Amino acid sequence: MRPSGRAPDQMRAVTIERNVAMKAEGSCLIAFGNTKVLCTASVETSLPGWLRGKGQGWVTAEYGMLPRATGTRTRREATAGKQSGRTQEIQRLIGRSLRAVVDLTALGESQITLDCDVLEADGGTRTASITGAYIALADAIKWLEERKLTKGPVLKDSVAAISSGIYRGSPVLDLDYLEDVEAETDANFVMTGSGKFVEIQGTAEGAPFDRDELNALMNLAGKGISELTLLQQAALSA
Repeated sequence: MRPSGRAPDQMRAVTIERNVAMKAEGSCLIAFGNTKVLCTASVETSLPGWLRGKGQGWVTAEYGMLPRATGTRTRREATAGKQSGRTQEIQRLIGRSLRAVVDLTALGESQITLDCDVLEADGGTRTASITGAYIALADAIKWLEERKLTKGPVLKDSVAAISSGIYRGSPVLDLDYLEDVEAETDANFVMTGSGKFVEIQGTAEGAPFDRDELNALMNLAGKGISELTLLQQAALSA
């Protein structure tokens, strides 16, 4: 029995609320159960120096957790004067995931920065961030298209992310914090709406896992991504 009482292939309740930040070109508040992330997209006309004059744009991301996103207060990284390795790894993952579905040439000479701020953390903050950041990105691209600042269709596909793992000997989908800390194997899958893989992160926390277990985790992730894709489509068409 999972702590939440969910079936092995059942995700937490997912909600997506668009346009929650008035001044951002794209924004959404996404919740995977008790995990809540505010995602905003900012359009900038300035590009990194190494991209100037190349006729293409850029998509990048920043990630952070508010001090009371967790059970005890976490010191702001700005106060410490540097980002943790975990923060840098996650924001690079978000950026890679979003660029995988963007035609940077069609984007034109604009940069879109996705800020993913974790309001509540209960496992799966990186997967919720990627899934929500896609919504904010899509709205920011629409903002650019309405102003005729793009050079053709920019989005090649949608992208979402979900976790799966081996919990007490059984493959389960969408681990919350209680499952995550106890899981024998923990994996994150980033996939496109058409079912292609962008990135797979998998770690044996206890005993090594075999090919059959990996396939089971992959199948669960594919189911979860299909459900998230439908929710993204519904949110963007609302």
